[in-house]
Amino acid sequence: MEKSFKDRLFIKFAGVVIFCILWIVYLTCKKKFIGKPVSKEPCVVLFWHGKLAMFPFIFKRWWQGKSAKVIISDHKDGRVISTVSSYFGIGTIRGSSSKGALKALLQAFREIKAGVDVVITPDGPRGPRHSISDGCVVISQKMEVNIVILKYTATNFWQFKSWDKMILPKPFSTITYTLSEPFSVAHLGLDEAKELIAKHMQES
Repeated sequence: MEKSFKDRLFIKFAGVVIFCILWIVYLTCKKKFIGKPVSKEPCVVLFWHGKLAMFPFIFKRWWQGKSAKVIISDHKDGRVISTVSSYFGIGTIRGSSSKGALKALLQAFREIKAGVDVVITPDGPRGPRHSISDGCVVISQKMEVNIVILKYTATNFWQFKSWDKMILPKPFSTITYTLSEPFSVAHLGLDEAKELIAKHMQES
C-alpha cells in the first residue's frame, strides 16, 4: 500500500512538473501552423513517439469542438503521460501493442463510434523508432475512418538519449506544427497500408 501511495504521489508530482515545463516552453516559443482543422468525422491521428512532448497544444488549435483520446501504455511512464494529458483535457486509452492490446483496441472502436478521434504513436511505446504498428491500420480499416498525420519541428531543441530520440524545443525557438490531409488505407493489405502510412509520416 505504501509503495502504491508513493507511486501515485510520484506520478502526480511528475505530471505537474512536466505540465508546467511544457507550458513555459510553449509560451516562450513562436508558433507556426500548417494545415486545416480536422473534419467533424472521427479519424485516427498519428505522430511519432519522439514528438510526444508538445502534441497536447495542437488540440487547442485544430480540435476545437471535437474530442480526442490518446492510446498510452500501462507502464509507469505511461501513467505519467496520461496524467499530463489529463491536465490538457485530453483523455487516454490505456494499453499498447505489448500489454493490454485487445482492451485498448476494443476501447478505440467504442470511442470512434462515439465520434472521438483516436491518437496513436505507431512506434510506441518501446519502438523500434519510426516503425508502424499494426494497430493503427486495424483501427482505421475496421472502423472505416481516415488517418491524419501530426508533426512538429523546432528551430532549436534538446534531444534525449532515449530509444525514440525525443525532442523538447528550447525556449524562444520557433515551433512549426503540420497537420496532413486525411487519407485512407481501406482495401489495402497490412504491409501496403503500413508502407503508405510510413510514406505520409516521412513527408508530413
